[in-house]
Amino acid sequence: MGLDFDYQEGQTPLDEDEKEGLLLPAINTRGELDEFEQLGVENAIAWLNKRKLSPDKILTNEFVRRLHKRMFGTIWKWAGEFRTTNKNIGVDKFSINIELKNLLDDGTYWIANKTFLPDEIAVRISHRIVAVHPFANRNGRHSRLYADTFIHNGFGLPYFSWGSKSLNKQGEARTQYLSALREADKQNYEPLLKFARQ
Repeated sequence: MGLDFDYQEGQTPLDEDEKEGLLLPAINTRGELDEFEQLGVENAIAWLNKRKLSPDKILTNEFVRRLHKRMFGTIWKWAGEFRTTNKNIGVDKFSINIELKNLLDDGTYWIANKTFLPDEIAVRISHRIVAVHPFANRNGRHSRLYADTFIHNGFGLPYFSWGSKSLNKQGEARTQYLSALREADKQNYEPLLKFARQ
């Protein structure tokens, strides 16, 4: 298998075992992989559009995993499964379940107590999913679609635009997004909120 990718800033490199989980052996380039993964994302969106999901159904470990599997299950054998290795980002592999439960519990609390407006709850959850980094790869794409599902299905608000550009390739939108994530790491969510709706 010829998977030897150049990784952009902020992307998580795959381990050799994870590369072996590719279900489409004809893929040899990052561009080909991106195309197939985009089809998976579109199929997941079509699946989501046929469902009415309340916040309590979205804020579950099961839904976090199910959405990742829906997005990438035709491409990666490990889609929807929590990672078994440590990465250049994210919590220790043994802490994933605990940290994910903590963030979902926080989301439930924020809704019940109207701690933040819906946009901020969704963006905070998206950011925390990226910080936990539960999956071997595609955590950013997953966390953004998760936030879209949460805001649209849970609150009837429009999907986020996320800069209205592809965030897979290096460019101004990706640079802005990564900068906004770093600010959110410091508990300044304004840049990420602005980027999500720009």
